[in-house]
Amino acid sequence: MTTSARPALPPVPDRASPRAVASATATRWTLGSLTDVVPMNRPGVQFSRGLVATIMGTLGSMPAGTRVIPVRAPGLRGEWVLAPGVEFGPRAGYYVHGSAYAICSARTHRKLVARLSQATGLPMFVVDYRLAPEARFPAAADDVEAGYRWLLSQHYAASDIVIGADSAGGHLTLDLLLTHADEPNFQPAAVALFSPLVDLTLGLARGAEQVRRDPAMSATAAHRLVSLYTDGHDHDHPRLRLDFTQAAKLPPVLTQVGGFEMLRADARHLHAGITDAGGTSVLEVWPGMVHVFQALPRLVPEARPALHRAAAFLADAPGGRSDRREEVC
Repeated sequence: MTTSARPALPPVPDRASPRAVASATATRWTLGSLTDVVPMNRPGVQFSRGLVATIMGTLGSMPAGTRVIPVRAPGLRGEWVLAPGVEFGPRAGYYVHGSAYAICSARTHRKLVARLSQATGLPMFVVDYRLAPEARFPAAADDVEAGYRWLLSQHYAASDIVIGADSAGGHLTLDLLLTHADEPNFQPAAVALFSPLVDLTLGLARGAEQVRRDPAMSATAAHRLVSLYTDGHDHDHPRLRLDFTQAAKLPPVLTQVGGFEMLRADARHLHAGITDAGGTSVLEVWPGMVHVFQALPRLVPEARPALHRAAAFLADAPGGRSDRREEVC
């Protein structure tokens, strides 16, 4: 019997491409300038929501023939996203979108999730969690847990589920899994995180800013958004400050982050927290990339190979846990 060799994964570049640098520069003088001056009152939040929806819609791409199936249940809003040719089967993905807790939705991330569904061959369930300032902590965290438990109730074993998440969705995912680290039947097979937010004080991001200014947003502006969700709660609250003591009980985690974004510091902190605890972590730092660049294939060509690498990581999960501790810069 002969078996076909798995195609080689596209490599992580070792330097920023001219197009990446040009895109980051354009982002700095457009989006980056706007986010510094938009007030974080209700009109400002509404403006930010519309702005990000426009960017995600314009610079993303949706595979033709993608199916979107709304899900409504008591205490739950979300949608299934199935790329062309993808059918329901024994495995599924769960996606937790980013938002800074205030500005995105399942709809803004639909194109990214559709491409992830296409790359993995899995139906992806996206939870549409409540946003601040209308709903503050712990509303989003409660909704993310409700979405995951709903998926388990659909006759999927946790070991047959993989999770993808970006930005604030990364924090929500890590909070969910670390909170239930002592429940082995709760943990999914693998997790892929795009530009995860880990430190809600934005202290790590401010440190990274001293080296390079994030093209899309300053740490101060990001903190104003996050504070709409955490307002009135101590950042040392166990659901807000992530504790990696039991990170060895997590499934394998892949983290991809852009080399030009302030959350590269959060990504390194996460990688160290997991590996120091004895868990499995792979960190990829993509030179010249901006925040959640995987969602922007019309802006940077690196979006496609990065998503392909993440999909391969998730697809390989049922083969068993790896003991790799790898960092690619």
